[in-house]
Amino acid sequence: MRNAVIVAACLSIITASVPRAGEVDYSETFARANRLYEQKDYTAAIEGYSEIQQAGVESASLYFNLGNAYFKAGDLGRAILYYHKARRLDPSDGDLLTNLEFAGQFSSVQMEGVQLNPIHSFFVSLVDPYRIDVLAWVSSLCFVLFVGLLTVRLGLKITHFGIRFATMLALVMLTVSAGLTTFKYRHEFLTRRGVIIAEEAPVNTGPSEQSGVELQGAPGLVVEILSETSDYYSVLFENKRRGWIKKDLIAEI
Repeated sequence: MRNAVIVAACLSIITASVPRAGEVDYSETFARANRLYEQKDYTAAIEGYSEIQQAGVESASLYFNLGNAYFKAGDLGRAILYYHKARRLDPSDGDLLTNLEFAGQFSSVQMEGVQLNPIHSFFVSLVDPYRIDVLAWVSSLCFVLFVGLLTVRLGLKITHFGIRFATMLALVMLTVSAGLTTFKYRHEFLTRRGVIIAEEAPVNTGPSEQSGVELQGAPGLVVEILSETSDYYSVLFENKRRGWIKKDLIAEI
């Protein structure tokens, strides 16, 4: 695993927060938090990174460093939470994926009996390495290509076999890319997910303390949020078990 504090990360956050009129430059705050991390003062480093986050700055490097700092501080739940936040912004970062997998091994509860939909898993494997904006750009280029070829074929009355074949190929590419973009958006952004951050997280059979306990959750477990009441989330675990858990025991990704 790489050191959380590297020059590339520093440059990334500086770029992400280049001050415009009325905006604040947080590069010095980020650099100070980096130094605190290097000095093994993880609590103070977390405070520095969090100050930037609370100002509305989003950066894969910022979330990655926050995840590393929380992991070093012994807060597994929030470490995995911020690794997932960083992964949403930069799913191709190999070091991030390594840290996320490594941290997950420390969870005291491992999901057993996971029943995965092979078709869904296949599509997830296709879109996981790419950001949503990359897929959207590919879809846009395929659309422009298809419209251009269609114009040549119908507008200019060019019916050569090569043009017909290229038009059909462009249509297939447009359909596939648009479908993958839509799947990525639904999977990553429309589906609400959260991470258990509390050391003790009972999962009840109903949205009240009087309900029976379905299972005991653990820091770092990722759940899908299905619905909510004023105090509880209805959640679905990776092994398809369901239950209700208090909102303050979970942080949304």
